[in-house]
Amino acid sequence: MDFQFDARTSGLRENLLDFMDSHVHPAEAVFHDQLAELDDPWAWDSAPVIKELRVEAQKRGLWNLFLPGEDGAGLTNLQYAALAEISGRSIHLAPPAMNCAAPDTGNMEVLHLFGSEEQKKTWLEPLLAGEIRSAFAMTEPDVASSDATNIALSIVRDGDEYVLNGRKWWITGAMNPNCKIFIVMGKTDPTAERHRQQSMILVPRDAPGLEVVRGMHVIGYDDREHGGHAELRFTDVRVPATNLIGEEGGGFGIAQARLGPGRIHHCMRSIGIAERAIELMCERADSRVAFGRPIADQGTVRTWIAESRVKLEQLRLLVLKTAWLMDTVGNKGAHTEIQAIKIATPETVQWILDKAIQVHGAGGLSQDFPLANMYAGIRTLRFADGPDEVHKNALAKAELARQRSAREAR
Repeated sequence: MDFQFDARTSGLRENLLDFMDSHVHPAEAVFHDQLAELDDPWAWDSAPVIKELRVEAQKRGLWNLFLPGEDGAGLTNLQYAALAEISGRSIHLAPPAMNCAAPDTGNMEVLHLFGSEEQKKTWLEPLLAGEIRSAFAMTEPDVASSDATNIALSIVRDGDEYVLNGRKWWITGAMNPNCKIFIVMGKTDPTAERHRQQSMILVPRDAPGLEVVRGMHVIGYDDREHGGHAELRFTDVRVPATNLIGEEGGGFGIAQARLGPGRIHHCMRSIGIAERAIELMCERADSRVAFGRPIADQGTVRTWIAESRVKLEQLRLLVLKTAWLMDTVGNKGAHTEIQAIKIATPETVQWILDKAIQVHGAGGLSQDFPLANMYAGIRTLRFADGPDEVHKNALAKAELARQRSAREAR
């Protein structure tokens, strides 16, 4: 096994690390100050420093790194993993600075893979240029959305249009006025086979009948750095039939195609969050004195630091293996590993963040350090793209089936 980076990845890593040190990290405090001064605090991408960082990122060739093929940088999942991890160290600033932030990344992948030429020209091109933002409207308040076949928002054909009625919530990025387009999942045929009832359709923000009801809080945070999480109401919203993505009944399949890469991208960035947490934990342990000696001399703290390093190295290897499998045998072939990292990453990084917060004392809970905000975001990932329990259940079923087959083959 070769654990070395190839030449292209090494060059991009060196470039990105320099960008982080010289531009991103110094801009973190500036970004939060500018965010507080905006006329609309949800419009995070209107902060002047974001625009400056994007100019620099494009100049350096650090733009749309997540997307394979001609539309993006043409990187493999394994190559991108090393870069996404670095960007995760400044989760609110580095990914959007490089146009590699969720949910736009997943939406661009959907349009790239399934969009018509007209849809690509109208929506994908401005998204790739970073001119607009987007949102993915799947989760609903009235049904258990962990089972995507429960999705109840109705999409009904009426001549050359589709009419939408229903509610959505926890729609990331939707509070941002620069979010101009929603990819909405709903039911086009409730009588069809269970996984063929759903479709995906494009709904512009200014469509009559689409109402942004409110922003949701995440453990007390409004998450405005990501454009917030909104509740939406659709009341007789009409859009052209040409806004349908793919074919009627293809929504469930499109959702699965979108969520695979989205899950590993979250995991890649989360490793960077954990690395920064360990860094902050060690710095705090060395600098604070309690009962006559540095906290770093306490056996309990040293155990936390050692276990954090071990847990993170194990997690990184699993994520890199998954990226390699996605490159070599495809997303379907890597399905088990994608589920495994979706289970392991939030739990592991949450554990590390908890210990880093504990080492910081009350300061770890405050706005003076990024740890509490990071914790809220990571805790959210245990629901985003499917809750832990759904993935554990599916992974266990697959393992049981694999073991039965192995026994029968003896």
